[in-house]
Amino acid sequence: MHFLWSLFSPQRHHRYYACLDAQGICLSFRHCPKAPRGHGWVEISKPNLSWLHQPLPADARVSLTIGSISDRQLLGI
Repeated sequence: MHFLWSLFSPQRHHRYYACLDAQGICLSFRHCPKAPRGHGWVEISKPNLSWLHQPLPADARVSLTIGSISDRQLLGI
């Protein structure tokens, strides 16, 4: 029965985050639905254990996408 309920319930999508120090060195990873609180957390595409105690590669970060503004939003309607 639990399986049937899980088919119709909204799914939580977990994302990956890396904690970086002031020099950009990767200290830890976290897998959670919302961004962790605190300074130094950045969203990454997928964790890689070889990044620990190393600078995070530039292509590891998830780029933010900016949605287009609709005509209604532009006019303030």
